[in-house]
Amino acid sequence: MGRGPFALGGYVLDVRAVLMGLIFALIWSSAFTSARFIVEAAPPLFSLAFRFAISGMIGVGIAVALGQRFNLTRGQWRAVFIFGICQNAIYLGLNFTAIQWIEASLAAIIASTMPLLVALANWTIFKERLPAIGILGIVAGFAGVALIMAQRFGGGADPLGVLMCLVGALALTVATLTVRSAASDGGNLMMIIGLQMLVGSAALFVVALPLETLTVDWTTPFILAFAYTTLMPGLLATFIWFLLVGRIGATRAATYHFLNPVFGVLIAWVLLSERLSWVDALGVAIIAGGILAVQRARVAT
Repeated sequence: MGRGPFALGGYVLDVRAVLMGLIFALIWSSAFTSARFIVEAAPPLFSLAFRFAISGMIGVGIAVALGQRFNLTRGQWRAVFIFGICQNAIYLGLNFTAIQWIEASLAAIIASTMPLLVALANWTIFKERLPAIGILGIVAGFAGVALIMAQRFGGGADPLGVLMCLVGALALTVATLTVRSAASDGGNLMMIIGLQMLVGSAALFVVALPLETLTVDWTTPFILAFAYTTLMPGLLATFIWFLLVGRIGATRAATYHFLNPVFGVLIAWVLLSERLSWVDALGVAIIAGGILAVQRARVAT
């Protein structure tokens, strides 16, 4: 994936980091479309619980093979449980459930607000200094979301599904704010990834057992989507993200989130034939620009 930084007109371009960021954003954004295939054939919470159980066991197995152990630091154990509950169980559990009723592209757009919510919380609650361009980016990003949601509500988008995605985005924001840098706290990266998936799986099974009936329609699209979601967004994208954060820092790495609404909408349009109007395109462009402005402003501070 490239050979590292090189100078281009006085600017040092880290080719490997750029490729890692692009691959991460593409895989992460595709998860909403693959989730649609899964929930059409199986209950969402059970599907997600089994996905994380498989991903987690694979991750822990790889970690053990690499010589990593369970003796994590206190900060790492904290990250395991917070991310396992907030990201894997609440954020993804709510999104998988919501995608039964709303379009995958809309779920991807709402999820893409996470960097904006993190920046807003850092600025308003934690008093982090944010230049004017960053503030304008927050306003623009949420304006883009409002533009798309106004059109989708007019087209019959399910309010409960939208609410679930919004709560999920808030849960992911809490996790991001609470655990800033698990990757830099003593190694054991793959072990952390595997364990937080097992925590999420356990939490999801607790909720799924009384609420869902485990019936599966073993279609080819379901099998392919489940395998893809388990291995690619589940393991590979998470691993790339931690590597990227370790290479260029969390703030610069988060800049690549501006691609998520773009990739998410395009993938759903191509694979699910979801609608893509000029309002969607305009809203996505505004959101992406807002996220990019916020992250560039944070990099500059």
